[in-house]
Amino acid sequence: MEYEFIQKNINKVNENIDNALKRRKETSNNVQLIAVSKTKPWEMLQAAYDSGCRLFGENKVQEIMDKYDKLPNDIKWHMIGHLQTNKVKYIIDKVACIHSVDSVRLAEAISKEAIKKNIVIDVLIEINIADEESKFGIKPENAIEFIREISVLPGIHINGLMTVAPYVEDSEENRPYFVKMRELSVDISMENIDNVDMSELSMGMSGDYEVAIEEGATFVRVGTSIFGERNYSH
Repeated sequence: MEYEFIQKNINKVNENIDNALKRRKETSNNVQLIAVSKTKPWEMLQAAYDSGCRLFGENKVQEIMDKYDKLPNDIKWHMIGHLQTNKVKYIIDKVACIHSVDSVRLAEAISKEAIKKNIVIDVLIEINIADEESKFGIKPENAIEFIREISVLPGIHINGLMTVAPYVEDSEENRPYFVKMRELSVDISMENIDNVDMSELSMGMSGDYEVAIEEGATFVRVGTSIFGERNYSH
């Protein structure tokens, strides 16, 4: 089988997830693996599907559009990359969750398109937890005010937070950021804002997902450890 390695990689990732959960301070075990399939051909996604994956994450709208009809319809697609307001209409009824809400303008665009389709879509608020200039996201200190502002919009449901932690050689370096994300999530929960729940914490990627799980991640976004290195040449 051409993509036999994908099954082995997924088994290894799932084993690592289980082990990280055993080390977690709390007892809940609600971690879901999102296979991040950006730049990969749909045949590789099919191999991951055949190996048990049902959640797939894409960074670009065009890739969701290209792959959507080629793959089984019980896949739950997650938009994890920066989303432009003019692209929302193409994926609003194709994705289960948008992880990267980082502006009122984007939230309003999502709301507008969701109303047109008569749906309510789960969104996560992207937090720039390490205050990196190269990253998108709301500053942690502005998160509660931002959430209050967009929580009144129809057609969206705020279901948690997401972050893209810094790229580091040693995953332990990101532990403080994951702790801060968990603490921020708790602080927001305690505000009891209508139409907001903090059930999801999307954090951790191939290099640091085990540490993220130990600190409370409910979604981990794993690409390279499943599909191998990405090819951006095309």
